[in-house]
Amino acid sequence: MAAEVVEMTERLGDGYDVVVVGGGAAGLNGALMLARSRRSVVVLDAGSPRNAPAEGVHGLLARDGMPPAELLERGRAEVRRYGGQVVAGTVAEVARDSGGFIVGLADGRTVRARRLLVATGLVDELPDVPGLRERWGRDVLHCPYCHGWEVRDQAVGVLAGGPMSVHQALLFRQLSDDVTFFCHTAPRPSGEQAEQLAARGVRVVEGEVAALEVAGDRLAGVRLADGTVVAREALVVGPRMAVRAGFLAGLGLRPAEHPSGAGEYLPSDAAGRTDVPGVWAAGNVTDPSAQVGAAAAAGAMAGAQINADLVAEETRDAVDAARRAPFSAESEARACEAVAGDGRHGF
Repeated sequence: MAAEVVEMTERLGDGYDVVVVGGGAAGLNGALMLARSRRSVVVLDAGSPRNAPAEGVHGLLARDGMPPAELLERGRAEVRRYGGQVVAGTVAEVARDSGGFIVGLADGRTVRARRLLVATGLVDELPDVPGLRERWGRDVLHCPYCHGWEVRDQAVGVLAGGPMSVHQALLFRQLSDDVTFFCHTAPRPSGEQAEQLAARGVRVVEGEVAALEVAGDRLAGVRLADGTVVAREALVVGPRMAVRAGFLAGLGLRPAEHPSGAGEYLPSDAAGRTDVPGVWAAGNVTDPSAQVGAAAAAGAMAGAQINADLVAEETRDAVDAARRAPFSAESEARACEAVAGDGRHGF
């Protein structure tokens, strides 16, 4: 562990082909692709991964159940194996520069980048219910594919809090016969949604949730404002997702509301390009629903696209330089034509 701390605070260079902001799966996989392409690349990692509270990463082929910290440690080692750097630091601002960008860190350090890959992820803003944050990632969860197997056949509650809450309840009903939908501060589901919940045997409980009941460091129930306690072993919530992208404001790049209504995202195309030339995005910062595998794949795609963009730029520069060279074939031909005209030799 001591060696890892030393590596994470290694010296930051003056400039790189690419600065990757964010050291999660997307950022590290993007950096891996770039380092393997012999690009100078540094990952600036603030050290606050979204999935840190979880015991394991799930749904990731050949790595299912691996602790998130171990996965990231392996990823950092792989990036460094190819000459990339991973440096501890929080990015505070980014400004346009003649050669690309100037990245300013919260501690006052600056670094130049020709291209920028934003992989800062997002923050889960949980409902204001006492006890919820303390249980987050353990028996308070949100994703059936990340945590559903671990709570199969248990008494599961779903706390209404967003447009996807009923959908969550139906997904978790696949995993347990005992699912209760807590309306909390939302209206009771009606119409088609009410029909769907009833058809799948999902109980609907009205009334505001006041707190969670915990016994022996395990969730025991959900307490309503009227004092009623409904026994539950797991609680599903739909957090509002807020992206970590305030440092991009100087470039005119700001988050937008996601079409799902679940929160924010940084718009980008399928390859990760944003509206600002030279800036790519990958992972949860642009795709809130991406699991670790999808985030890593998006980082790999963005890394490859950034390398291709740099190759195209360097090729244009090389062609221009060759044309301007005093003894290039093209310049010789132009000089010959200017002096000899139609009587020039054919060499």
